[in-house]
Amino acid sequence: MKNKPVSHFAIKRFINEQTIGGIILILTTIIALYWSNSSFHSSYHSLWHDFKVGFVWGDIDMVGSLHHWINDGLMAIFFFTVGLEIKREIMGGELNSMKKASLPIFAAIGGMVVPAGIYAIIAINNPEYINGWGIPMATDIAFALGLMAMFGKRVNINLKIFLTALAIADDLGAVLVIAFFYTDTIVITELISASIFLGVLIAANLLGVRRTVFYAIVGFGGVWVAFMLSGVHATIAGVLIALTIPARTKIDEVKFMEKLSKLMNSFSKEPPTEDNLLSKKQVDIISDIEELSDQAHTPLQKLEHALHPVITFFILPVFALANAGVHIDGSIINMIIHPISIGIIAGLLLGKSIGISLFSRLVVNLKFATLPEGVTWQQVYGVSFLAGIGFTMSMFISELAFTSSVDIEIAKVGIITASLISAFVGMIWLGMSLPKK
Repeated sequence: MKNKPVSHFAIKRFINEQTIGGIILILTTIIALYWSNSSFHSSYHSLWHDFKVGFVWGDIDMVGSLHHWINDGLMAIFFFTVGLEIKREIMGGELNSMKKASLPIFAAIGGMVVPAGIYAIIAINNPEYINGWGIPMATDIAFALGLMAMFGKRVNINLKIFLTALAIADDLGAVLVIAFFYTDTIVITELISASIFLGVLIAANLLGVRRTVFYAIVGFGGVWVAFMLSGVHATIAGVLIALTIPARTKIDEVKFMEKLSKLMNSFSKEPPTEDNLLSKKQVDIISDIEELSDQAHTPLQKLEHALHPVITFFILPVFALANAGVHIDGSIINMIIHPISIGIIAGLLLGKSIGISLFSRLVVNLKFATLPEGVTWQQVYGVSFLAGIGFTMSMFISELAFTSSVDIEIAKVGIITASLISAFVGMIWLGMSLPKK
């Protein structure tokens, strides 16, 4: 079965999930902020950082805090889903040809390079803070799409697709940044082990193995554990495992329709039973239909479809609850005007909007791409501000960028401040540029 572009129906379903997820993220962030600054703030820190879980097996020590397991364990599943999205978009979505991919990819590059550059310029006189340059490079697709959905049918579906493709390309850039720039010590032997397990997964894909259980056992039991012990952040394992998941069907459309038609005819010819139970023949036919449907489905899309609700409604809210609880100890103004915070705010608010707008203009003017049908430049500018909502990925990178808990708290204040301002400006700009009806 040939890979085809994702239908608008699938895009709308994906966007609807992200929209609801954005609302849940907002609520869990508010809860985390209130909890960490209430009279129960000590319980917040104790739960996420002092409570230890895991196991020790010989020389392998896998004991860590809940915060650690959320950021290295649950987020590995999030990055696994990101990897599935990236592979799907490259093979049959908005990134499957240079003509379609040029605009969101160049926009994403501008939205990463310019914010990082602005942060570096602001922090250049403070070498101890320079490592935070990767924080303002990220876009939180759930928040951005959630806010955009508030405009209802005034928003052209092509504008939502542009933002989605931009954010996915942005995620790919963030993954590469984490892999190459936020890895300290590397244990080569563990990386070799991870490479062997990855080789097994790639070979299984080429040999036609389609059982997702096999990829789960070898991927997370082999690749992910090896990455955990190697020094390279374990979330990268999630993306690499996703890239090995088969994206081919076992039968094509014609054979699927022929076999399905025969099975349906056989089922219709079976006489009805006297009770509500099916006959043995009917049960066998239904089982054959289920097996046939599985053969016509790609493991990649099946996994992505199954995991999206888990990511949207569980993993990201839990991550926000564990990471967004910034305890304000002292003056909030002093935290906002700190070089780390200023660099993040300037990067997300100005860097994102300038970078995305400038690079989009450049690629269109050079005739490498065209604006999506029904989308105006004013709307692109509005989207560029919404892309300044970094939140999830920015918070994640801040945990990797700094070792000082004080610097991490300041970075999170900057991320929340920048995301709020970006959301406010983006919503006003879009409100003025979208059709009134």
